[in-house]
Amino acid sequence: FTCKSTSHKYLYEWVEDAESGVDIHEIVQKRWTGKVRKRFAFVTDHIITRHTVVELISAGRSRWKIENEHNNTLKTKGYNLEHNFGHGNEHLSNLLVTMNLIAFLFHTVLEIFDLRYAVLRKAVGRRQTFFNDIRAITRYWCFEGWDDMMLFMLQGLKIPDPGG
Repeated sequence: FTCKSTSHKYLYEWVEDAESGVDIHEIVQKRWTGKVRKRFAFVTDHIITRHTVVELISAGRSRWKIENEHNNTLKTKGYNLEHNFGHGNEHLSNLLVTMNLIAFLFHTVLEIFDLRYAVLRKAVGRRQTFFNDIRAITRYWCFEGWDDMMLFMLQGLKIPDPGG
């Protein structure tokens, strides 16, 4: 897990008090990225050695990047993850988060396996715009099924049908 000084104060106090070269070891690897120097801290139960530290840090940064990108999608791309989840007496917020995650998973599967969906998503651009389009057309029109709606949208945008 990534550790920040604001959320892991005791750990950072311990690191500050630790004796360099005895309790704590540091490896500096310089890479020119055109940015300022950054320092990262991670907590892990993996054994860290001089030979494994670079790979572990790379894995930690990758995990952080993936997590941030998915959380950003769930918050800002039409899933409204942050809104209205404090309501209810017992399990409502858990239910709403679970439904959002299932929707995100379902949309990801559609993007991989449904050619019409993938083509429409790419043509429309923003995920939120795509969801708003579906919300608008289904408010005024009832389709026989998913394929009929996808074909209707493709025809409306004058995009050739790539098949199912």
